[in-house]
Amino acid sequence: MGGRGPDKVLLVDLAGVLAEEPIFTLEGRPQVPLLARVREELEKAEDDDRVRAVVLRINSPGGTVTASDVLYHEITRFKARRKIPVVASILDVGASGGYYVALAADRIVAHPTTVTGSIGVLMLTVNASGLLEKIGVSASYVKSGEFKDMGSPFRAIRPEERALFQDLIDRFYGRFVELVARSRKLDEARVRAIADGRVHTAAEALQLGLLDQIGYLEEAIDAAKAAAGVTEASVIAYHRPRQYRATIYSSAPDPAPAAGLPDLARLVVSGPRFLYLWWP
Repeated sequence: MGGRGPDKVLLVDLAGVLAEEPIFTLEGRPQVPLLARVREELEKAEDDDRVRAVVLRINSPGGTVTASDVLYHEITRFKARRKIPVVASILDVGASGGYYVALAADRIVAHPTTVTGSIGVLMLTVNASGLLEKIGVSASYVKSGEFKDMGSPFRAIRPEERALFQDLIDRFYGRFVELVARSRKLDEARVRAIADGRVHTAAEALQLGLLDQIGYLEEAIDAAKAAAGVTEASVIAYHRPRQYRATIYSSAPDPAPAAGLPDLARLVVSGPRFLYLWWP
């Protein structure tokens, strides 16, 4: 994919909506689940002493709270074991959960046209009761407790249920804010002041201390090599048969939430989900 020499810089793709479930392609073929693929690639790199640095190529608006947190955990665990530098390179979008994962890196580099930030939590659910009434369908529950069907798509959320959901959201939000403050060495009060869900340009994010550098993917690779103490290295990416990766920009899917709408719809229908997701 580029570069030369026995030392290697590994590119790891984190693109699209971050979710635990397998994502299906337009042809109907399931892809390898994201969490499984990333862990598999990191384990392979862990066994290769010639991998001297890792670059996370992030192009994501975020995803579920759990998927974002698991990816962060896997990367920090890899760093603790291999003790090699990890650099995040944000392309179009690295927002919400996409930015959360970038916090696991030693250095965050964003393209000049990157949109990032959106620090916050979103809960998605649907209320289909009106539609069901129109077609003569109703749903009823036999439940063990008052809140057992909380968030049901068959009725509106009651005020007391909304308060309980808000408490959960506030807890997930606090974890995100704490992580930003610790990883970026910022005062927590300052992080809360900017963590209102808004997105930032790369220049704004750099000024706020959310990034280390504005630059292209090549500059992120150079930063990774410099941190590893090597001047020449081959840039590699692990791939399965029939996956074409000729250059460092190969296999970078569209990060827009619209690209994952079928998957988001499936997540919502299956029940309320808490998301670190920028979804305008």
